[in-house]
Amino acid sequence: MKRIFTIAAALFMAASVWAQAPEKMSYQAVIRDASNNLTTTQAVGMQISILQGSATGTAVYVETQTITSNANGLVSLEIGTGAVVSGDFTTIDWANDTYFIKTETDPTGGTNYTITGTSQLMSVPYALHAKTAESITGGGSGSTDPFYLGQDTLGGIVYYIYKDATGTQHGLIVSKTESTAVWQATGTTTGADRTEDGAYNTTQMTSSAAATYVTSLGPGWYLPSIDELSLLYYNRFSTNKALRAGAYTLLSSTAAYWSSTESISTVAYLFDFGNGVAYFNSKNATFSVRAVRAF
Repeated sequence: MKRIFTIAAALFMAASVWAQAPEKMSYQAVIRDASNNLTTTQAVGMQISILQGSATGTAVYVETQTITSNANGLVSLEIGTGAVVSGDFTTIDWANDTYFIKTETDPTGGTNYTITGTSQLMSVPYALHAKTAESITGGGSGSTDPFYLGQDTLGGIVYYIYKDATGTQHGLIVSKTESTAVWQATGTTTGADRTEDGAYNTTQMTSSAAATYVTSLGPGWYLPSIDELSLLYYNRFSTNKALRAGAYTLLSSTAAYWSSTESISTVAYLFDFGNGVAYFNSKNATFSVRAVRAF
């Protein structure tokens, strides 16, 4: 089996900044084998790419690094300080677009990258201009935007908002309750492989208790993609304040939640709300399930 290791990763903003954008970002990854055992004290080769616009967008910066995992299976590095393959990390205009980080890993320390993962960089890793932050929340004096973060509406809580080219609000709403379920009892390839489109993924999922639960909540509800689930984690503050105020089920601070994004026939992605990392696991494992819907 080609993918014999799993990676759990987290990004943190470094203290050093340049022209209102980070000159480097700290990156940590925990590497485990197929039995979920830590891969310790071993050289790991990595190629890191910053993609602009989408999970398959143009690579505006690419670098490689070789690091050694510690006794806990953790590798730590600073993006922006590796061997540059292409681009200039210091000239990335973080406030001008959405960006994704793609990691390719060789757990044996070389350049035969057998593990690949892509996830969206949230506003947490880098400073956004005040005006951008205001438009995301739909705030500002005299705002006529109908939605706001933490709003109790359409059967759930608004946890993410953005505007399209016409200035129209769109966003995501999380359900007020949750359950636990397996992704799929017997692993088969479904084609639910989009990182950003949980609605599409959910329609592709077959023989799935997780999909059955979320769709049972009514029209429009679906299992979030790994990117949509990551956004939920990073917006847990306003979401849980609203859930608590309404006496609804809080988002967990310890559980892992299934996403609708498939990795291979027997494996799908989930997000650990205890550690703040995305990784993948066997589809027949039982984890928490929370539905979302878009507006």
